[in-house]
Amino acid sequence: MEEFNHAIVICRDLFERKLKDYGASWRLMRPQSVTDQILIKTKRIRNLEMKNCSIVDETMEDDLMAIANYGIIGLIQLNLGFSSIVDMDNDQIMKLYDEHIKETEKLMQAKNHDYDDAWESMRTSSYVDFILTKIFRIKQIEQNGGKASSSEGIDRNYMDIINYALFALILTNRSK
Repeated sequence: MEEFNHAIVICRDLFERKLKDYGASWRLMRPQSVTDQILIKTKRIRNLEMKNCSIVDETMEDDLMAIANYGIIGLIQLNLGFSSIVDMDNDQIMKLYDEHIKETEKLMQAKNHDYDDAWESMRTSSYVDFILTKIFRIKQIEQNGGKASSSEGIDRNYMDIINYALFALILTNRSK
């Protein structure tokens, strides 16, 4: 899982650099807005895959890192609720980042045990489709007041999105 850990490191590094630039301005986002931000990034990747060209100077890897990091933001916002002000310093945010990524990695390890590294045989395009599916599941749960009666909640869906984005990032980097 060295590649997985490396993917986490580069996402965390980007998150921390953006945190220095912007602060925790995303604390003002309601969870639904975080979900929509992930949707935008995922749709862009899908469009790039289908059109095979980009006009904006951002790569698929940039979008995958953004999806993983917005997934962490989503988990933080779910746990703390959104704020009307930037109410946390960077050290507090990075501590929460680390806690959520560890929890997300534990979920990945448990699922990886049961699925026996099936992720390595998959295509990046499948991960994009899975992320889109998870987003629409989250949106439905959000419409249901955040409650799921017989399925995983929003938090587990965010964690799956993060893991899918990390797996896709690994596969994208392997193909270079």
